[in-house]
Amino acid sequence: MTDLKQDSTRSGPKISAQDLDNFIKSATETLEKKIGELELARVDLEEKVKQRTAEIEARSGDLEKARMALMNILEDTEEARMLAEKEKEKTKAIINNFSDGLLVFDEKTKLSLINPQAEKLFEINGKNLIGKTIEELDIFSTLKPLTSLLKRDIENVFRKEMPIKEDVVLEASTLPIKTDEGKQGILVIVHDITREKTIERMKTEFVSISAHQLRTPLSAIKWTLGMLLDGDLGEFTQEQKEFLQKTYSSNERMINLINDLLDVTRIEEGRYLYRPSLVELEPIIQFIVNSYKDQIEKKKIKLEIKKPLKNLPKVMIDVEKMKLAIQNFIDNAIKYTLDNGRLVISYSFDEHDIEVSVQDSGVGIPKDQQARIFSKFFRGNNALRMETDGSGLGLFIAKNIIEAHDGKVWFESEEGKGTTFHFTLPVREEFSEFLKKF
Repeated sequence: MTDLKQDSTRSGPKISAQDLDNFIKSATETLEKKIGELELARVDLEEKVKQRTAEIEARSGDLEKARMALMNILEDTEEARMLAEKEKEKTKAIINNFSDGLLVFDEKTKLSLINPQAEKLFEINGKNLIGKTIEELDIFSTLKPLTSLLKRDIENVFRKEMPIKEDVVLEASTLPIKTDEGKQGILVIVHDITREKTIERMKTEFVSISAHQLRTPLSAIKWTLGMLLDGDLGEFTQEQKEFLQKTYSSNERMINLINDLLDVTRIEEGRYLYRPSLVELEPIIQFIVNSYKDQIEKKKIKLEIKKPLKNLPKVMIDVEKMKLAIQNFIDNAIKYTLDNGRLVISYSFDEHDIEVSVQDSGVGIPKDQQARIFSKFFRGNNALRMETDGSGLGLFIAKNIIEAHDGKVWFESEEGKGTTFHFTLPVREEFSEFLKKF
């Protein structure tokens, strides 16, 4: 017992009730503080969880919307692809069933497309030609007329005839294929004009034969009327002579019309120029002007001729045909100019061309009819109202004569104020070289 008491006494100082109470309070406060902190952490965590959940739900909604939008885009793309495929098939069907031949050359002049009609016209198999250049296609005999045209004038738009065989004539037209990036190739359209050319040839032959057949009796009538008017078959009264003179003038107009028709047939047959010679142009024009001197004086037309300081160079022309062309220009100028009008003939030249212009102060050409002025048998409405003689062939013949000499012809006109016709003829090369020295 004594030892136990002694051990109790040795265990150290005793904790008082007050200290224990303070300790418990301190521990309780600490625990409550920790619990409060944990509660705040829990509330904060719950808030963050809510926010994150809301974000995830929002993102899920956006993802769903994005997925739906993507599905819509895919559906639209597929629909557009199918539509494009249909359009492609439709375009292909149009090309394959097109009545004219179609050939497409890319920017490197390689053949990229040819339709069945072109294969038929040229008697070729298009599959074997795709990817070949114009030069490589030149070895095919049926394509040679086309490739020759393309090699010579591929940069320009043109429309030209191509005799393929003796009984086949084609017409080739070219069009550039352009995009925003520039020229991407050339489209060639080939049209079979064999039937049109055959009909045109038959028509020309008919006109030529008819004109020849008509000219013989008309010439005989002219000869007989001339004898009557000259009194070789007896004397006539003044009244009878006037009737004979009117008949003679009508017969002369018929002969002139027949001659015009024969000129037209020769032009269309390509056999119009046959006697070119190197001559001066100014004396020819002066001769024609002098032949109209009486008409000019009768209508009191003021004539003016404007010449350059130097003499005009010589030109290589068929004199008779060129007289006819210039005569048509001057005749029209006098015919359609009213009394006291004005006629101006001007010359000019450079190292390449001589230019002649015939300007009048006449009735002019209506604007809506100017595109047809060089057509066969065309006469303006205002010209018809004047009741002047004319076949409507003069300007057609004149234009073809000028162009057959490698010249150009054009005009400016305003109704009621007059017309100016211009034409050019090429200068001889040796004269052109001479001018370059000065």
